[in-house]
Amino acid sequence: MKELRHKAFANGIVYALETDDGFPIETTDTFLPIETRDAIGRHQNALSSRNLGSRAERWMIGVSVMSGCPVRCKFCATGSLKRWRRLTASEIVEQFSFVLGRRSERFGDAMEHKINYTRMGEPFLNLDAVRHAITSIEAAWPGTHHYVSTIGVKGSDFSWIRDNITLQISLHALDEKRRDELIPWNNKLSISDLGKIRTGSRLKTTLNLTLCEERDFDIDMLKKHFDPAYFFVKLSPINPNAVSDAHGLGNGVIMGVNMQ
Repeated sequence: MKELRHKAFANGIVYALETDDGFPIETTDTFLPIETRDAIGRHQNALSSRNLGSRAERWMIGVSVMSGCPVRCKFCATGSLKRWRRLTASEIVEQFSFVLGRRSERFGDAMEHKINYTRMGEPFLNLDAVRHAITSIEAAWPGTHHYVSTIGVKGSDFSWIRDNITLQISLHALDEKRRDELIPWNNKLSISDLGKIRTGSRLKTTLNLTLCEERDFDIDMLKKHFDPAYFFVKLSPINPNAVSDAHGLGNGVIMGVNMQ
């Protein structure tokens, strides 16, 4: 695996890597102040100041589980890749090792050390490799927080999501037809079925809403299907790219903030 390029920003770095057989992937190395870990208790996940923290506080490494992605969400730049393949467990772990090899800090010394399986690909379409990668990383770095994001693939087994593994559901709209437009993958759970998911994680399941338009949010549907005892809502901005622009999605409802 080799580095093609990277881009540094205020609280981290994003790397464009390439597998040994020439498939591109994306890996991130980011950090935030420890206060953001308690988003549920604070009732929001915004920063309270311009302090971006350090890797000694919340250190988060984002890994890809595929090169490209067959789901092709309408606002995701991954959809611009014409081919895709599942990564092996060793390729997922190698991204993690790549980041550690470029840092002097010790991953396990961070107040929270976290792996986000949220870059390229759908983890539940490559589940064996993802679970093997989690097992390998956990053996080397016990207590790592593993954060696994999914659109909610039909037939998925969520029973293994427990303890220090947390589930995120890519919801993005609270109307079925609109959600189908944004996430054009037919074999996914309905909004109603997503609301029935229960895990054994120490944390609530995150509902990620990248709101493209105001009509994508419906508080009544949210209350109807998602019990706040089990779900936490996260609102995310669109990161404008060629794919989102091609579908006329603009900047979305939640605007990102440049902290530089």
